[in-house]
Amino acid sequence: MILVLALAATWLTLSGYFKPMLLSLGVISIVFVIWMCKRMRILDEETAPYLTMPQTLAYFVWLFSEIVKANVAVVRAVLAPNMVVSPTLTRIPTPQGSDIGKVMFANSITLTPGTVSLDIQDDHILVHALLSEMSAPEDFAEMAERSAWAIGEDIDVPKVSHGGETS
Repeated sequence: MILVLALAATWLTLSGYFKPMLLSLGVISIVFVIWMCKRMRILDEETAPYLTMPQTLAYFVWLFSEIVKANVAVVRAVLAPNMVVSPTLTRIPTPQGSDIGKVMFANSITLTPGTVSLDIQDDHILVHALLSEMSAPEDFAEMAERSAWAIGEDIDVPKVSHGGETS
């Protein structure tokens, strides 16, 4: 039902027409798309994640604040007289179970200034950090939890010691 409403809102927004014939064609096309998706068995939480929209929006607000903080740290490091840049590669554990959860976590890392997700594996993401203090795996634990919560995943984030080993 939520997918139908989302498709209808998208169709109305993009078309901008409210004539009876065009509205009926819009309804027919939405019904046809939903029927095809059901028949292909591709309707699931990843295809239509609209039930977690409030959580996802709350996560984006939190992520924006993290982006601002990281931006300030990167600008400070780059504009410092001795430019204290210390590039580092590190493996960050990915407790997410779904592909969309891993992609959301990796994209969140990349959106944060000073860090880039280079490779996603089954159990970790290879991350390049501009500053070594941005590469501690325990610093990514909250982002992992929040990104999973945003899409409705319940995860158990592994505890990370200061040596970088997970337990």
